[in-house]
Parts: sequence; C-alpha cells; structure tokens
Amino acid sequence: MTSKIAAQMFTLREHTKTASDLAATLKKVSDIGYTAVQLSAVGCMNGDNPEVNVEMARKMLDDNGLKCIATHRGWTNFTESIEAEIEFHKILGCTFTAIGGIFKGYDNSIAGYRDFIKDALPVIESLKSEGIQFGHHNHAKEFYKAQAHGQTLEDILIDEGGDDLKLELDLYWIEHAGANCVQILDRCHGRVPVVHIKDKEVIPGENNTRIAPIGEGLFDWDYIIAAGERAGVEWYCVEQDQCYRDEFDCMKSSYDFLSSKGL
Repeated sequence: MTSKIAAQMFTLREHTKTASDLAATLKKVSDIGYTAVQLSAVGCMNGDNPEVNVEMARKMLDDNGLKCIATHRGWTNFTESIEAEIEFHKILGCTFTAIGGIFKGYDNSIAGYRDFIKDALPVIESLKSEGIQFGHHNHAKEFYKAQAHGQTLEDILIDEGGDDLKLELDLYWIEHAGANCVQILDRCHGRVPVVHIKDKEVIPGENNTRIAPIGEGLFDWDYIIAAGERAGVEWYCVEQDQCYRDEFDCMKSSYDFLSSKGL
C-alpha cells in the first residue's frame, strides 16, 4: 500500500530559511520515511527574489524522493497572478493548493463568507481547467456560530461552496473549537483531498493543553482515520504548529504512529 502520510513543512519552518537548510531538512524528512510534503512557510522560497525558486525546489524534492501534494498560497496570488500560480504548481507537479484562511477583504460573517465563495468561483475554474484543485484551510474561527442564522461560518463553506471548493480540514482546530471532526468529515465526502492532523495533550496544571505529536495525545485516531477513509482523504498531512521538543523527533513520532495504523 502506498503511504498517505505527508509532512507539512510549516512544522519545520525554522529549518527552511536558506537553500542549504531546505535541502538538509528535506533529506531528514525523507529519511524519517515521508514520501510527500506540503510546501508552506518555506522561508527561502518567499519574497520577490527567493533564494530557492520553484525549479530548484522541484529538484530538491526529486533528489529526496518526495512529492509536493499541497501548497498554501496567498489569496492575492490567485486573484492577481493566476497564470503564474498555475505555472508554479505545474513545475512542482502539485495538483492541490489552498489558502490558509479567509482574511483581508472578508469579515467574519455569513455575508463575508458568501462573498468569498462568489469571488472564488473564477479562481476555482481557472485552476480546475489545468488539473489543479483549490481549497480552504480552517482554524477555529470558522466555527463561530452566527446566532441569527443558526449556522457556523464553516457551514457556509460546506453547504454553499459547491463540490469544487475543496476543504483542507484541520482536524485539530475543529476539535479545539468544540465541534466533532468526524461529523465534519462525514459531511465532506469527496471534498477533502488533504487533511491536517495533530494531537492534543493535557499537561499538568488546570485546563492546560498543548499540541502534541500524533498518538501522544487524547484523540481517537482509529475513529478519525476511519472517517477520513470514508470521506476519501488522499493525504494525512502532519502539522505541529508548535513543538515542545525537537521538531524532527516530533515528526518521526507522528510518522511512526500513523504507519502503525496502516497509513
């Protein structure tokens, strides 16, 4: 069985600030056993004149036997430079991209999210015509419930976004918001090519929790993975926003646990 486990490079962002750092980090990721990555917050690829351009990044990935399965890109990249984004992803060989959240220009309201869906339609169509899927990554704020409507902001994306608006569900933040990630997955069949996963651990002290490597916290992963498989998840992307010990050790712990679950 081909592995479905990917590494979200955001976790390792402190180790990707230079070209040499990125090359060394990708080798370490590959040596752990990962075969795929999401390119997000890679410092040496950012800016108008990055040290590592997309062609160099693709070579580094190929040299380490890694596939780019997702990116996070800024919303204005898609609204102002769509052809460049298509070319970028074609060079990477990447067929899925997402925004890391809905920010400037849209308020946290039902109307704002409906405006986003409308504005996203031409972006989705342009990318889809080139074989690239477009999605939205949630945090906790999308589960704000607009009482007058009886809906959360995420409900608007799920129920009104259409099948071509993919949902890069971050399962941790769903649970952190007090929702049930399995119930959300069960509503999104066919729309979740990539999910972000991390665990939640209770530490000494009243009401104290922290993000933990997968398998070291409280989440029921058999239950969650079964829901992911029902929903058609193609990649389970390991992302640990903050690591309280060595980041590579955390990534290895998560990989080993998920591998033991058959992913």
